[in-house]
Amino acid sequence: MEIQITCPECGSGINVLPSVSATAAKCDVCTHIVPLTFTQNLVDGKLCDCPVCLRKDFYQQKDFNRVIGAALFIFAACLVPWTYGLSLLALYLLDVFLFRKLNMIAVCYKCKTIFRSVANLSEIRDYDHEMNDRIVYSDHDFQGKPLKH
Repeated sequence: MEIQITCPECGSGINVLPSVSATAAKCDVCTHIVPLTFTQNLVDGKLCDCPVCLRKDFYQQKDFNRVIGAALFIFAACLVPWTYGLSLLALYLLDVFLFRKLNMIAVCYKCKTIFRSVANLSEIRDYDHEMNDRIVYSDHDFQGKPLKH
């Protein structure tokens, strides 16, 4: 499993490999120290607890940078008058290609830590807007259980 932590100070990514003996990660940009708690499950590739915030609430998504996606859309939309809309068609085809090729990742709702090569990815649910709002804005902890209505 590969883990990318978002630095709480500067927002840059800190890449770490899980190890039970690791207790902290240092940001290369701002030198902020992020405390970590790795379990044997994380070392084995099974995602149960976030090593940064110790939460159990995760979602899965495609491994693609949203900023790049938005920039590509804006670029294609700006070209519409000269390409008669074909730039949007080309972007759509690129999107379909990337959707089929890119792998899935797991993301922590609370601290936005990214987990790649997760063994139990099929157990992690898709993104839920209401769950995200409750976790981010009211600090609700679902303990890894789905949202009930």
